[in-house]
Amino acid sequence: MNWNPNIKTTAFFFSMLMTMLPSGVVLGQQKPTTGYAPVNGLKMYYEIQGSGEPVVVLHGAFMAITDDWRVWINELSKTRKVIAVEMQGHGRTADIKRDITFENLSDDVSGLLDYLKIERADIIGYSLGGGVAMQCAIRHPNKVRKVVSISAVLRRDGWVKEGVDALSNLTAEVFKGSPMEAEYKKLSPTPNEFPVFVKHVVALASKPYDFGADNLKATKAPFFFIHGDADGVRFEHIAEIYRLKGGGNIHGDMQPRSDSRLAILPDTTHVTLMNRMTTIVPLVNDFLYAKPQKQ
Repeated sequence: MNWNPNIKTTAFFFSMLMTMLPSGVVLGQQKPTTGYAPVNGLKMYYEIQGSGEPVVVLHGAFMAITDDWRVWINELSKTRKVIAVEMQGHGRTADIKRDITFENLSDDVSGLLDYLKIERADIIGYSLGGGVAMQCAIRHPNKVRKVVSISAVLRRDGWVKEGVDALSNLTAEVFKGSPMEAEYKKLSPTPNEFPVFVKHVVALASKPYDFGADNLKATKAPFFFIHGDADGVRFEHIAEIYRLKGGGNIHGDMQPRSDSRLAILPDTTHVTLMNRMTTIVPLVNDFLYAKPQKQ
């Protein structure tokens, strides 16, 4: 097989996401309530842990509710009711004959909130989940209180070119024997459909998309954009989305500022953001509990 270095590197990074945190992190923690919600033709798997104000957490592409997210869930659930979901085709939620799009996935989240009789929630999303969180705020504004977007973009060209090219050319063969493939086969209701699932996700990454600058600007929910200084998102794009939510070019000691926030973590990539839980979660909690700025 002739390896494309970009594809090989991308596969390695995705596999890292499945192994970078230690096993057994849920020991001694509260056991979550689990279930399947009938939403838009899906049987969407979810877990609920903790009590308090509800917050939905949305994983990245090819991920599930495994040790990586459980560390975050355990920490967030100390003060919040955390609803963790596995989106279409991911984890224990079977794929269906429907395009995987940010719009469809956000509608699924909205449907899950209806099913759980939760009127309004905060949304935290990483990568793919961050894009879905943005669309939740755009398409279902009355159900979203605040959004935390971790390493996500408004448009496909928000990513650096190398990342876009690598993702668009991924195949299941690249993941053969990887922890990611093993995790899929372990959790999925259709364990032999991994190649089909990969094609489905790659189809999303391969097509141009744009949520619309005006749409983001019009959202009611405050946003907290969290990025690494080497996370594959163009700095110009980060500045653009922050400005759209009222941030940037403001001396906060001298004039009112936006309720939205921006954090860029040093020496941090797209993958290693998941390892920055001890830094990020306190920042997220401060944002979620913050009262509106005085104007």
